Amino acid sequence: MNYDRVRHGLRGLFFNMLGQRERALAAYRDSHLAEPNHVETLRTLGWLEAQRERWPAAETWLARAAELEPDDAPTWFNLAYARDKGGMDEAAIMAFQRATELNPNNDRAWYGLGMLHARHGRHREAAAALTEAGRLQPMNGLAWYALGMAWHHCNEPDKAAAAIEHTLAHDPQTAQRLIHDAQRSDYAHRLG
Repeated sequence: MNYDRVRHGLRGLFFNMLGQRERALAAYRDSHLAEPNHVETLRTLGWLEAQRERWPAAETWLARAAELEPDDAPTWFNLAYARDKGGMDEAAIMAFQRATELNPNNDRAWYGLGMLHARHGRHREAAAALTEAGRLQPMNGLAWYALGMAWHHCNEPDKAAAAIEHTLAHDPQTAQRLIHDAQRSDYAHRLG
């Protein structure tokens, strides 16, 4: 056991509990210097930087953690999120994809993957990912809205209608927005 890493890590934990984020970061950086390949320290540094919305720094720490433990799905998800927030879209897609490979039941990873594909006009890929997000979280109105819009952009009116039907049953307010944005006035009478 590397006692310097542990000592600095405990200081970081203590400062974080007190809400002293910068001091916590400094302590965890010292912990990292004492043991550069300690994955949990890298993840913690990434998380602390993400809390401060310093996305490039968060991405750097989390990328190193993913490199050291390439089969850890939560690290890949957090890395994808930091990349997405930091404007690294293609790298975020790759990381979300890896997160879904490692944990196919992570609806948030499927949602993030779908939203990034949609942002870049790849609506079929978006629909495939969002279908998984909706299957895993059937009550997530935002996922179903995005799925309906992906099918709308793919010119698949029956599939968009199925998303509208599902959303009407679970989230009428979001369904109203989907009906409007997908230009499906044929469903307006369902809004009551």
